[in-house]
Amino acid sequence: MKYISRTDNSIIGRWWWSVDRPSLALLAIIILIGAVVLMAAGPSAAARLHISNEFHFSLRQFLFLAPALFLIFGVSFLSPLQARRLGVIVFVAAIVLMIFVLLTGSEVNGAKRWLYLGPASLQPSEFAKPGFIIAAAWMLAEGARDKTFPGGILAMGLYGIFALLLLLQPDFGQWALVTGVWAAMFFIAGWSWLWIILLAIVGAGALTAGYFLSPHVAARIDGFLNPAAGETYQVDKGLEAFANGAMFGRGDAPPVKGSLPDAHTDFIFAVAGEEFGFVLCLLIIALFAIYVARTMTIASSLRSVFAQCAVAGLAAMIGFQAIINIGVSLRALPAKGMTLPFISYGGSSLLATGLAVGLIIALTRRHHGVWRRKDIMP
Repeated sequence: MKYISRTDNSIIGRWWWSVDRPSLALLAIIILIGAVVLMAAGPSAAARLHISNEFHFSLRQFLFLAPALFLIFGVSFLSPLQARRLGVIVFVAAIVLMIFVLLTGSEVNGAKRWLYLGPASLQPSEFAKPGFIIAAAWMLAEGARDKTFPGGILAMGLYGIFALLLLLQPDFGQWALVTGVWAAMFFIAGWSWLWIILLAIVGAGALTAGYFLSPHVAARIDGFLNPAAGETYQVDKGLEAFANGAMFGRGDAPPVKGSLPDAHTDFIFAVAGEEFGFVLCLLIIALFAIYVARTMTIASSLRSVFAQCAVAGLAAMIGFQAIINIGVSLRALPAKGMTLPFISYGGSSLLATGLAVGLIIALTRRHHGVWRRKDIMP
């Protein structure tokens, strides 16, 4: 879009010169890689599930990609105040839907996470994550602005509600992700290390309780600590796929991805390794690392405490989610269903990540000539 002049005073022109364009380029490359890798993973997944159209998952992902890009672009036009309002609304709505799913939803593989809307399905917890980050950042910022305001306590209460609902589903992976993001936000907001240590102790206690109370969680952890004693079929196949891909892809070697149950979702990084080799895997890791680091750097330069906490939290969410997905594929972490942002198949994950990126852009855009508190918040 170099043809857009700096003197262009249109809405698009002002937007283009107010956003961080290198970050947009990084996102565009990640999305493009996701489309290519899913094209490679989708046919084998469709064949395994006896779906006649081999591009079933790729086509559905492209259908969700359009509204995801609309969310990124549309939300990025919001002012910081409007972005905050949207995040809070999304969080409240998602929490209500999570409660509704727990009370009336169907149990799938021992968990209640999905709201079924005819042929489509929605995972409310995916949308609750960016909404929670915005709401918590608001409370932390208000506490920093007014020392008499119990912002930290209220933010902790929001975390408690969200964490409890995740543990009731149960979804320990999402809970661990949210807890890590929450700890990062507490640190950025300038809270005492004592609170962060306390949060770590509570998290360790919850994970220990999950191990003893949930056979599913116990099996995952046992399989990670002692592969010979646990069910590690998917992880073993994932590692086999990486080995099959070597440096530049499998070439004419028989594919492993056809026997990998979640090749198009949780283990899509293994498919990237098999089809395109170590080089593409390294590129994916580098792209996520650079995007998160650049976003964190931009967040550190913002004047608003709210924007700092929110942008850093949203970036941490994307980064931690990528780390968990890649770590599970490489057997560096216990097996847990977690999508790779913008690459794994999944409508809820794609739309929620699009919302998060749109909020990041909205909060980091340069708002020239706008100084009112209702537009640029503390």
